[in-house]
Amino acid sequence: MRTRQTIIVFSPAGRSIPDLVAKWVNGRGMSLVPVPDPAVVEQMVLRSLPSLILVDADGTGSQGLELCARLKADPYTAIVPLAAMCSRHTTDRVKEWFAVGADEVITPLFEPAEQAGRLDGLITRTARDVAVNPSTRLPGTTEIEREIRRRMEIGELFAVCYADLDHFKEYNDRYSYYDGDRVIFLLSRILHDVVKGMLSKRGFVGHIGGDDFICVVPIEAITEVCSEILEVFDTLIPYQYNEQDRRAGYYFGKDRRGQLHRVPLMTLSIGIVTNQHRRFAHPAQVSELATEMKSYAKTQAGSVFVVDRRRDTEPGDAGEG
Repeated sequence: MRTRQTIIVFSPAGRSIPDLVAKWVNGRGMSLVPVPDPAVVEQMVLRSLPSLILVDADGTGSQGLELCARLKADPYTAIVPLAAMCSRHTTDRVKEWFAVGADEVITPLFEPAEQAGRLDGLITRTARDVAVNPSTRLPGTTEIEREIRRRMEIGELFAVCYADLDHFKEYNDRYSYYDGDRVIFLLSRILHDVVKGMLSKRGFVGHIGGDDFICVVPIEAITEVCSEILEVFDTLIPYQYNEQDRRAGYYFGKDRRGQLHRVPLMTLSIGIVTNQHRRFAHPAQVSELATEMKSYAKTQAGSVFVVDRRRDTEPGDAGEG
């Protein structure tokens, strides 16, 4: 069951909530929480991350501006959308609110229906923005789960491909986190461009985090898509190393005991699970099996993809693609 959306209204005690706001909140089944103390607003935002903060710009004055500036200065609370409600429209006042980080300023310049539409749009944009990974701009875990659930509900035969880099930590240790970020971004582009280029809307690419990615493709496209991904990856990844390492095909790194050992160039492992011979009740089941197959793929040499061949009704083995 989804949690009911909460709207915090920062407004002085005893000051009535504008009818527009009350109707907008009630019409969407949201929970409205008036709070007169800016410190309490900050505590609530840190504790629960509400869907929206509305600030009574006329009633709170400089306190409202200062609260907005503090919330937007903190990366954790900055993701919560904040809109200032003004009883009159002046350019300087609007600029003042945007200068401290407000995401929207609602004034009588807009008709009531447009004001409500702007609040709707603000929440929609925020939900979209926080659902993507900030480094790659690919959909994050929430959207990945939603996509898998969508395909389950329509009864589509699909494959979930869990892609993970091999020897990535050693690469970061030898080079830098900046170089590591560049590799992750490169992998995101390879996955996106291959999957979308070959399948268009029939393919989906998401970023779990770090060097872990998920692709969702039709079952019949597994071999073609994954083979292309691995070929492009193996062609491009050597150029992320210096010439000496690239020519040698390895370098020496230290293990956890401080012992030197030979580290090969990065490879890509893709573990794949399908619903062709299995019935899933929840995306979490798919995720668990995909993680298992990814771990199995990482035990194989080189860049590989492996497909789970097991069935619900009979035991079997994992097969390599």
